[in-house]
Amino acid sequence: MSQITNKKVLKIHPDDNVLVALQDLPKGEVVSWAQDTIVLQDDIYAKHKFFLQEMQIGDEVLMYGVLVGKATAYIPKGGLMTTGNVSHAAEEYAYRAVDYQWTAPDVSAFQNRTFNGYHREGGKVGTANYWLFIPTVFCENRNLDVIKEALHNNLGYTVTDKYKDFTKQLLEAYQNGTSIETFHPNHLNTANPAANRVFKNVDGIKFLNHQGGCGGTRQDSQVLSNLLVSYADHPNVAGITLLSLGCQHLQTADFLKDLQERNPGFNKKVLVFEQQLSQSEEHLIEDAIRQTFIGLTEINQIERKPAPLSALCVGVKCGGSDGFSGISANPAVGYTSDLLVALGAKVLLAEFPELCGAEQNIVDRCIDQPIAEKFIRLMRDYDAQAHAVGSGFHMNPSPGNIKDGLITDAIKSTGAAKKAGTSPVVDVLDYTEPATKAGLSLVCTPGNDVEATTGKAASGATLILFTTGLGTPTGNPVCPVIKISTNSQLAKRMADIIDIDTGAVIRGEKSIEEMGIEILEYCIKAASGEVIPKAVLLNQDDFIPWKRGVSL
Repeated sequence: MSQITNKKVLKIHPDDNVLVALQDLPKGEVVSWAQDTIVLQDDIYAKHKFFLQEMQIGDEVLMYGVLVGKATAYIPKGGLMTTGNVSHAAEEYAYRAVDYQWTAPDVSAFQNRTFNGYHREGGKVGTANYWLFIPTVFCENRNLDVIKEALHNNLGYTVTDKYKDFTKQLLEAYQNGTSIETFHPNHLNTANPAANRVFKNVDGIKFLNHQGGCGGTRQDSQVLSNLLVSYADHPNVAGITLLSLGCQHLQTADFLKDLQERNPGFNKKVLVFEQQLSQSEEHLIEDAIRQTFIGLTEINQIERKPAPLSALCVGVKCGGSDGFSGISANPAVGYTSDLLVALGAKVLLAEFPELCGAEQNIVDRCIDQPIAEKFIRLMRDYDAQAHAVGSGFHMNPSPGNIKDGLITDAIKSTGAAKKAGTSPVVDVLDYTEPATKAGLSLVCTPGNDVEATTGKAASGATLILFTTGLGTPTGNPVCPVIKISTNSQLAKRMADIIDIDTGAVIRGEKSIEEMGIEILEYCIKAASGEVIPKAVLLNQDDFIPWKRGVSL
C-alpha cells in the first residue's frame, strides 16, 4: 500500500483527494502538501480527514484510491469530512476476468520454522488442546453453568479469584462497619491460574452456551447444528461433552449425523447426556462431570509436537475500529497474511458487510470465475436482505467508528479489507463451511465482532488476529484471539486486553512490513503455547451463532 506522510498528515493513495490527520491539527493551521498549501477550515482531530480541494455537491470522495463517498454539501478546501457533508458511496462491481498477478513476499527467514501444536487425525494441527461442552438446546445452559463452576474452580481454570477476594474483603469491611466508599482492599489474589492446573496439557474446558436449538424454525436448528458440529470438529478441540434435554428441535441423532457428514473420519470422544432420560438433575450433572473428568485424563496425555507453519489457519478480524485501523494495524496484519499465504498456510477474511467498497478488488483477485461469482452472489443476497428490512451495508459504522473518523462504510470497509493483504482469493465459504485450501479464503459472516469470530472458528481458524482502535475484549471459546491495537494510546490504556501495539507505524518508527513480521513471530509463539493472548487469559469465550437474519 502506497502511503505518503509528512508526520502530521497522511495521503494513503496518490489518487486520494483527502488527507488523514495523524495528530490533532487546529483550525487555521497551514499544511504544506506536494507543493500546495492547505489552510484548515476546522479543527481536525487525529484520525479524521480533510479535503485537498473544494468539493461541490455530488463530487466523489476518493480514499485508498477508490470511491468511498460523495459530497452532500459544499466543502471548502481544508474542510473537515463529516457525516453532515459526505454520504456513503461505492463503485459497482462485477466479474471481469482480470489476470491478477501477485508477487509473494520473501519468506526465506520463515521457510524452515515450526510451531509446537497438537496433531489430530487427518493431518490438522491445533494451537490449543480443549475439552468442549456443547448444549443442543438453551434449556441446558444452567446445567453447563453449574458444571463450569465445579470444573473450573477445582481444576485450575477459573480466572476470577481476585474478584472473589475483593468481594470477600468488601463483605468483611461492611460487617466491621467500614465505609464501603472509602474501602481499599488488601493484596488480591493475582496468581497465574495456569500454575494450579491439574491437567497441564489441557489448555481449557470450554462451554458453548447459546439461545437456540428449539422454538425457532427447523432451518435455524440446522444452521445451529452445522455450527456446533464445526466446533466439535475443530483442531483445537480434543473431546466433547454433549448435553441434550431430549424433546428439542436439534436432536442428538441429527447432531451426530451432521458430525459424521462433516468429517467421516471423526474419532474424538463424544460423551452424550440427555436430561429427560436421567434419574435427576443431580445424577445428570454428576455423571457428566465424572465421565468428562475421565476424558480430561485421556487428552492430558496429548503433547505438543513440531508442525510446519503451513498447518496454521489464521482468521483476520477488526472491531472497535478507528481512523487509524486502515493505516496501521490492518495493513500490518495484511502483510502477515501475505507471509502466511506464501508459507502455504490458510488465511480467513470474513465480515461481508465490511467489504462494501472493496468488492471489485476482491473479485479481481479471485482465482476463477465460479469463486468470484459465489462471492458476488453472497454479497448481493446479504445486502438485499438488509435493504428489505430498511437497512443496508452502508449503515454498518457504529457511533464510535464515526466519532473516530470512519465516516462512511466504504471508508471503514476498504480499510478493513487491508487485513487480507494482497494475495489471490482461492475460495469463498458460506457460513460454517470448512476451509480446505491453502491460501486466502473469504467466509460469509456479519461484521458483528462475536458473530464474525464465531464464524471464522467454525471454518477452521486456529488463531484469530483481531485489530482494534477503540478497544474490545472479544475472544472465542476454541480459537485464541490475538488483540492488536492501531494506536499506542489504546495499548497503554487497555493493556489488560491488548497483545500487540502497531502505534509505531503511525509515528513512522516502523514500517508495515516490519510490524507484519513481528505479528507473525507472535503468532508462532501463541500457536506453540509460549505466550498466552490476553483474551485467553481472561477466559473471554464469546460465542454468538448467526441465525442468518440481518446483522451488520
